[in-house]
Amino acid sequence: MLKEILSISGKPGLFKLISKGKNIFIAESLIDSKRIPVYSRDKVVSLGDITMYSTDDDVRLAKILQSIKQKENGEAISFSPSITNEDLRAYFSQVFPNFDRERVYPSDIKKVMNWYNLLVKSGLTDFEEEEENMPDGKGTKEPDEKEPDEDEKEIENNEDDNTKKNK
Repeated sequence: MLKEILSISGKPGLFKLISKGKNIFIAESLIDSKRIPVYSRDKVVSLGDITMYSTDDDVRLAKILQSIKQKENGEAISFSPSITNEDLRAYFSQVFPNFDRERVYPSDIKKVMNWYNLLVKSGLTDFEEEEENMPDGKGTKEPDEKEPDEDEKEIENNEDDNTKKNK
């Protein structure tokens, strides 16, 4: 779900990807539901691609949003716009205890909290990460790949039989 939610530099709020074209795509604002064109020159980041610094490995935003959702019981975070940096860090340490306090700035924490509230307000609260691989570990198929249907299998079998007869 987070792969379709976008942050566009220079535009307030978050946007949902509606459709793609060759050099343009259409996004819908989660704030006012207005649709806008987004060009290749715009700096766009998918929320599914964002990670935050921790003392160990970087942590995906989806995991942090899921922790906030559990702490807040799926409700929006109530905080004052004039919240102090110490209060931001104290709150964030409750949902993401091992965040890197030197590289994660208060503005980053505030942005994540605002994004969370906007997603909850829009009803987009499925923060579970989508699996890259199938359960059997073989991976997923590319969209262009497809299983041959019965007619194609029969043609392949006939071609194999004909080559065996000719040899």
